[in-house]
Amino acid sequence: MVEEAKMQDGAGGRKPAGQGWFVVNAREAEWIHNEQFGAGVTFEGDVSFAQCGVNIQVMWPGQPNGYYHSEHGQEDFLILSGECLLLVEGQERRLRAWDFVHCPPGTEHIFVGAGDGPCVFVGIGARLADEGLHYPAADVALRHKAGVAETTSKADEAYAAVPDTTPGPCPEGVLPDW
Repeated sequence: MVEEAKMQDGAGGRKPAGQGWFVVNAREAEWIHNEQFGAGVTFEGDVSFAQCGVNIQVMWPGQPNGYYHSEHGQEDFLILSGECLLLVEGQERRLRAWDFVHCPPGTEHIFVGAGDGPCVFVGIGARLADEGLHYPAADVALRHKAGVAETTSKADEAYAAVPDTTPGPCPEGVLPDW
């Protein structure tokens, strides 16, 4: 029998304190905030999900959710509200609510907020022992301040000059009431 994980209150909300099944409302979960890359919630505590990562990301117009990259695992995304640009394999695609994006392993991609307000999406990705992260220097990403100037496969190099990410609550008003 799988035990229920104990929940703990963190700096910005609730998160699991160990292994097991749990239920948490996204508005009550602990979020992370970064002035350059927006806000997000992973639903994980001190222990990462072993097989599949799930998160909600929020970006404001002109704000990427990270740096243009590829990895060894599959990733999928569903835009819940707002608009964004998908930078993918050197192209730009405008997305809006309910657009779905599938990225097979090795697909170069990142999202940039667009429109008049925040963009909210759910991301789901495979968890592999070797993530195989690759950050290519790409003009499409650099035009949107969403990429690295020099190609690297090291996340700490790619994100060396990025402001600290801090825990906090769900941003006010970004998760729709359905």
